[in-house]
Amino acid sequence: MSRKEREDTNSSEGQPDPLFSLGQIVATPGALQSMGEAGQDPSELLTRHVSGDWGELDEEDQKENERSVREGFRILSAYMLETGVKVWVITEADVRHVTV
Repeated sequence: MSRKEREDTNSSEGQPDPLFSLGQIVATPGALQSMGEAGQDPSELLTRHVSGDWGELDEEDQKENERSVREGFRILSAYMLETGVKVWVITEADVRHVTV
């Protein structure tokens, strides 16, 4: 299912349904500082990530994420903050225990 199709099948809260579990959510101090400087809420990026908006990934990496969702492999997204800093969101493959 494409990202557009997922966006069109919103849940009752107006948000796309999650494609996978995030597990425990952790962040590096640098990522938190960068998001604070940009005035962006980490939950915004987590929502995009878990709903299949992979951000700044090329087509090949996006296709790999689609496969990873189906097969239970590592999923990664890259987002450009308002300040021009790129941050990565990674959900590890080990039973989806951790998202960084």
